Amino acid sequence: QVQLVESGGGLVQPGGSLRLSCAASGIIFSIKAMGWYRQAPGKQRELVAAITSGLNTNYTDSVKGRFTISRDNVKNTVYLQMNSLKPEDTAVYYCNTVPFRASSWGQGTQVTVSS
Repeated sequence: QVQLVESGGGLVQPGGSLRLSCAASGIIFSIKAMGWYRQAPGKQRELVAAITSGLNTNYTDSVKGRFTISRDNVKNTVYLQMNSLKPEDTAVYYCNTVPFRASSWGQGTQVTVSS
């Protein structure tokens, strides 16, 4: 059974930084493309960053230059370094495979950007 456990969220002021982590189990992590998704209140969940098994990365336009996705295949963990945070980054952040597995969503981690 796939388990994805996100952590690292919190309250941060605009311009601040956070580093999210997602520990995965129950999958052959090293061969999977992984992504960070987010869902803001009243909005659909969106993919914001993805990383392939070959370490190619892709970002949605709104986070390019500010967010960095990385992975550690020994620890079965994917990270999201978020810098220069904006109030519009406020959302619950989830990790999942790319494309996502509907049955694998974790509890997510709340990121709130506010002064």
